[in-house]
Amino acid sequence: MNLSSAHLHAQLKEFFGWDAFKGNQEEIIMRLIEGKDVFVLMPTGGGKSLCYQLPALCLPGTAVVISPLIALMKNQVDAIRGFIHNKEGIAHFLNSSLNKTQAAEVRADLLSGTTKLLYVAPESLTKEENIQLLQQLSISFYAIDEAHCISEWGHDFRPEYRRIREIIDQIQKAPIIALTATATPKVQSDIQKNLGMQDACVFKSSFNRENLYYEIRDKSNPRRDIIRFIKDNPGKSGIIYCLSRKKVEEIAELLTVNGIKALPYHAGMDAATRAHNQDAFLMEEVDVIVATIAFGMGIDKPDVRFVIHYDIPKSLEGYYQETGRAGRDGREGQCITFYSYKDILRLEKFMQGKPVSEQEIGKQLLMETVSYAESNQCRRKILLNYFGEDYPADNCGMCDNCLFPKKQFDGQEEMCTVMELVLSLPELFKADHLAGILAGVDNSLIKSYNHHRHELFGVGHDRGIRFWNAVIRQGLMLHLLDKDIERYGLISVTKAGYEFYEHPSPLMLTEDREFVDGEDDDDDEPAVGAGKHAQTAGGGGDQQLLSMLKDVRRDISRRQDLPAWVIFSDPSLEDMSIQYPVTLDELKNCQGVGEGKARKFGKPFIELIAKYVEENDIIRPDDFVVKSVVNRSANKVYIIQSIDRRLPFDDIARAKDMDLDELITEIESIVGAGTKLNIDYYIHQTVDDDKLDDIYDYFKEEAPTDSVIDALRELGPDYSEEEVRLVRIKFLSEVGN
Repeated sequence: MNLSSAHLHAQLKEFFGWDAFKGNQEEIIMRLIEGKDVFVLMPTGGGKSLCYQLPALCLPGTAVVISPLIALMKNQVDAIRGFIHNKEGIAHFLNSSLNKTQAAEVRADLLSGTTKLLYVAPESLTKEENIQLLQQLSISFYAIDEAHCISEWGHDFRPEYRRIREIIDQIQKAPIIALTATATPKVQSDIQKNLGMQDACVFKSSFNRENLYYEIRDKSNPRRDIIRFIKDNPGKSGIIYCLSRKKVEEIAELLTVNGIKALPYHAGMDAATRAHNQDAFLMEEVDVIVATIAFGMGIDKPDVRFVIHYDIPKSLEGYYQETGRAGRDGREGQCITFYSYKDILRLEKFMQGKPVSEQEIGKQLLMETVSYAESNQCRRKILLNYFGEDYPADNCGMCDNCLFPKKQFDGQEEMCTVMELVLSLPELFKADHLAGILAGVDNSLIKSYNHHRHELFGVGHDRGIRFWNAVIRQGLMLHLLDKDIERYGLISVTKAGYEFYEHPSPLMLTEDREFVDGEDDDDDEPAVGAGKHAQTAGGGGDQQLLSMLKDVRRDISRRQDLPAWVIFSDPSLEDMSIQYPVTLDELKNCQGVGEGKARKFGKPFIELIAKYVEENDIIRPDDFVVKSVVNRSANKVYIIQSIDRRLPFDDIARAKDMDLDELITEIESIVGAGTKLNIDYYIHQTVDDDKLDDIYDYFKEEAPTDSVIDALRELGPDYSEEEVRLVRIKFLSEVGN
């Protein structure tokens, strides 16, 4: 069937009330109407839904839209029915949420030819009775939404999506339009191959969302930071993403207690409650939804002003899609993510027990996210590069790294060293392996290839593995190096790289940002002051005062022969430089400072701050108190009392419905705030005495920070994360509290 451009514009105005198409929409629709297969790669907010909704309304027959989420189907069916009055049956969904009466109504409307759009879940599509029903219809085309679900390399792989082509062939042939907001070149190829549409017309829109601001923050006190941010942005709509259902419930409750209108959303809730909470957000009865990644796909709320990731996502594709739910109207959208390497370790643990190939894919996707989080380069440039698009400018002016740039260095020599290593090896290796060789990491994998005997082994040991990973990553972005996705990320030198290696020239690179391995899940403690977003982005604050506070810390460190970080961590000092506490009561409410630390070390700090405030006529921020959720405060009291009674950790964890890792995190939070705990009874059951002495001595004599990751790297593979964390708790409690 052929429809003129004028007719399409008339239908667009009649059905949707719009005068003009956005971007490639008109051409996409024209190709589909002509009976051609179409692949659409269009970022969130670009108008993907219209690309199948309008032709479905214009063409004879029923369009079958295969979609992964029930919430998405309900939302879009409601929207279509809202556009087209007095035609309830024009759009339906077919999934497990329907009762028998509702399913019969859908069936009747389909067979009568009333229904133009049928949304169906892939699981429902495979049912024999549904296949038989669809075989009786005249199908105009198939639309496969969220098509990245087809690919194992996509961020939301669903095995049932791999069967779509097989089922379509059983029902009847018709054109296919596959749509996704996120797909790397590898995922795009996978989608087209699996659907048998290699000859499809491909439409790619730019991935650049110019109105979005991207920022990564230390996950040292995320709860307090989130409440402060939301209160600094009153009345604005936002989504907070967490990885676990339990965390969703906790954060939603915390926000509510602090006077923020918020509701939870996750797959463990009953369908009616989920639908109610979603509708309350869409109807602006609440400002914030706290959700697992199940929320937001296809939800048409254009004025989401912020998206906060409480936990780092599993992949950059997932991150891009979720942040893309902010600012769909083209106006302000702030995307803030809290990052701690502990979260990465937890995500890696979740992969254990899965097939090896799945683990390899998952780890590679996760490492891409780590690289993005820890990088000092323009975040927009990194994201676009990941999706195969170059960003022309060096500074986007809309991310933390561009607004607060870090020092650069001429890295031509280092880049040539990486290339020399790659070219000298008889086979290709991943970035981590190459960085490990250059940093002199003596692990079992490097030894198995005899790479500890390579002439370049340890040539850059003074710079560390993080530095060399940063060089490799920037080589990839500059197209001097290439990563073979098919083979789990093996690194090779490109043609441009060979030319650079033969004729080096100045090459400005940045070192990676260091993140604090601090209290990643704190805190019930109240906080003082409410710094503005722009002030705190990138670890801001009063830099002159911060420098003076570090001098005071250094003096105490020398006098008491203590590591500086034991006294107060860098995030604690940064918070002081923002909040200007002048009493011990105010000081103990700063990040990572409890009553014990405030009493033991606080006096010289508050005296300095009081003098500085007076001499510089500083106007201190108004008090800003975060109210705690009763359960969390009670948990801490219970844990302290149980440890005093020398109860087994397993029993304490079980009593509070925690796993051991969560319990240790709570204990770290308690000790980090200055409370003294004696866990020797548990340590002596679980940590060998020699190991205990080694770890304790490391933190006492060598550790530049309290980072567990750095400790594990320094101590070697014989030491576990749990052992290091337990001994660090002992050390902090005995020396600092």
